[in-house]
Amino acid sequence: MLGYIPVYRKLIIVTLTLSLLLSVAVLLGLTCGSSGDTAAAWQLLLGRGAPDATLETIIWQLRWPRVVLAAGVGAALSLGGLVFQALLRNPLAEPYILGVSGGSAVGAILGILAGFSLFPGMAICSFAGSLAVLLLVLLLSKRKEGSSDALLLGGVMVNAFCGAIIMFLISISKTVQVQKMIFWLMGDLSAAGTASLPLLLGVIPCFLLIFMLAQPLNLLLTGRETASAMGVNVAVVTLVLLITTSLMVSLTVCHSGLIGFVGLTIPHILRLILGSDHRVLVPACLLTGASYLIFCDLLARSLPSQGEMAVGIVTAMVGAPLFIVLLWRERRCP
Repeated sequence: MLGYIPVYRKLIIVTLTLSLLLSVAVLLGLTCGSSGDTAAAWQLLLGRGAPDATLETIIWQLRWPRVVLAAGVGAALSLGGLVFQALLRNPLAEPYILGVSGGSAVGAILGILAGFSLFPGMAICSFAGSLAVLLLVLLLSKRKEGSSDALLLGGVMVNAFCGAIIMFLISISKTVQVQKMIFWLMGDLSAAGTASLPLLLGVIPCFLLIFMLAQPLNLLLTGRETASAMGVNVAVVTLVLLITTSLMVSLTVCHSGLIGFVGLTIPHILRLILGSDHRVLVPACLLTGASYLIFCDLLARSLPSQGEMAVGIVTAMVGAPLFIVLLWRERRCP
């Protein structure tokens, strides 16, 4: 849709537009919620309302950390999906396709059972689990030289095995731990707080590194042989991107649980609108993914229910139908 615009002008337009969208999402995330104090919250943010200690506590100690966490998780998952789709050259790939999220979840649950705090103990366990799964998948695909099909099949099988381990760990856990883990596995942002800051500090270098490798990602889309002929060290770039994405996913999993379909939905839609240039897609995925998960979390905590709805339920209700549509389109395409 914007293919005729020079890339750097397109980058500026897209970044400014999506930054505005993210600003709107943040403001709505701060002012809207189940407490029904939207008008008063707007007045407080604009500096026109009377001082209200309770409302200030709700906005800055409850909603603000949650909005920040949702933005970081959404950006990381969306960018992770973009990277996997480029490396595997498969529009249906996302961070979960290689089993990285499953490995992160296994590590995080082991951290919960061991009594580690959210950060850094649980994050270290989660990252160790994701790296272990990544190494296993790479070893499984080594005989086929890391081909897309081998990576996809290996990831699916390892992810299924991780799911079995998760169910086993839940079955042998105590009652209180079971309730905590089940809700966490559905995708939960209610634990947002001061622990969100280390998450952002961890994912920002990952964002920058992936943006620096945007042009090699463009060349990898033309094929491994072509990219190598144009000076790209395919093995090194692929390994760096896989490890970087695994770190992002593990950080999001240990803070928010398993939130699916963000990495599938956002990159695919943006690629249809903006084209396939990763110099534009990387910042677009960051900003759009952050906005998208803030809106999903706002919907999750605003809908009437017995308790707070997990944001993973909302993303699945949006992403699963889109996944079906994508599968249907893939079958129709020659």
